[in-house]
Amino acid sequence: MKVGIITVSDKGSKGEREDLSGPAIKALVQADSFEYALVPDETDKIAGVLKEFVDIKGCDLVFTTGGTGLSCRDVTPEATRQVLDREIPGISEVMRSESFKTKKTAALSRAIAGQRGKSLIINLPGSPRAVKECLEIIMPVIPHALEVLKKGSAECGSL
Repeated sequence: MKVGIITVSDKGSKGEREDLSGPAIKALVQADSFEYALVPDETDKIAGVLKEFVDIKGCDLVFTTGGTGLSCRDVTPEATRQVLDREIPGISEVMRSESFKTKKTAALSRAIAGQRGKSLIINLPGSPRAVKECLEIIMPVIPHALEVLKKGSAECGSL
């Protein structure tokens, strides 16, 4: 499996802040190879890297981290929506609902998830703690989702 990690951060892209969330994803996700990018909070740049990672570099799974809040510069969901073929709302819904149990501001997350071709794209929060928490919540369904996307069908009754 090839995994793409896109950290969305104005300060990080200028070298003014160390990216801790991208490396946190890499530490928690097992993959054969990784692609990594650090981009500013700009819709066109985020969408461009998402398309590059899926369409050109062949990533099976792409995580974004950052840019999912309420700030006017938080545009990751909008950029992601531009490149998706279909949304998969259950992934972001369960991340919000489970995270809300320990951190009430999780209800303010605008993260989305979906598919582009046979690849899965998931927006994660920007903090390493929240990345870890959300990955623990969703990782059990990722292999099945990727199997269905790659093969077109899977035995759902066996889960």
